[in-house]
Amino acid sequence: MPRQTMSCILHIETSTSVCSVAVSDGGVCLFNREDHSGPNHAERLGAFVDEAMAYTGNRDLPLEAVAVSSGPGSYTGLRIGVSMAKGICYGCGASLISVPTGELLCVPVLLGHDELEDDALLCPMIDARRMEVYATVYDRALHTVRPTSADVPGEGTYRDLLDAHPVYFFGNGAAKCMDAINHPNARLIEGVEPLARWMFPVADRRLRDGQTEDVAYFVPYYLKDFVAKPPKRLIP
Repeated sequence: MPRQTMSCILHIETSTSVCSVAVSDGGVCLFNREDHSGPNHAERLGAFVDEAMAYTGNRDLPLEAVAVSSGPGSYTGLRIGVSMAKGICYGCGASLISVPTGELLCVPVLLGHDELEDDALLCPMIDARRMEVYATVYDRALHTVRPTSADVPGEGTYRDLLDAHPVYFFGNGAAKCMDAINHPNARLIEGVEPLARWMFPVADRRLRDGQTEDVAYFVPYYLKDFVAKPPKRLIP
């Protein structure tokens, strides 16, 4: 049966260059660590998780679940975050919750922007290099209006949605697209990042509804296959 109460959850976010870990209990964020200095996930994540686990242990908070940002995003970052989440779940017997990166990006926008119109749509964009972005369109209830896709935005990419609604674009891929989108209903919100401390509303809902993952078989949503670049030849 679905759970009736919210519980202690460890949150891991590594989908972009920011590495962050948080702990929530009862729908409140109690612990938070963030590193914005660059893609240092392999160095920072373990230390942040150790601090978080010490925090829960010192306060006798039984860890019920681990929530991890599931993509799309950085291929390497997602692999590191999901691998860490799985290891903790195996070690502690905790449930695994996946949080789509696009939904996560919407949380601070919904909580921090009272000016959103009732019919506004939200379009989180994750930088996929050059002019490409990973984009999803949600309504204010976080129902998917347009599934995640790899876009090279132009004037016609979101035209049908923009003609009918104000659309708010945000995330680390949004700013570079605004000139190409070029529509009076296109609104840019700057400074929105996917952070572990914003994961708890989505993670709590998924845990309450029994939406957990199979720890053994879960993989991130990469959207596109990883393509390794050949190493540069140092000697001609």
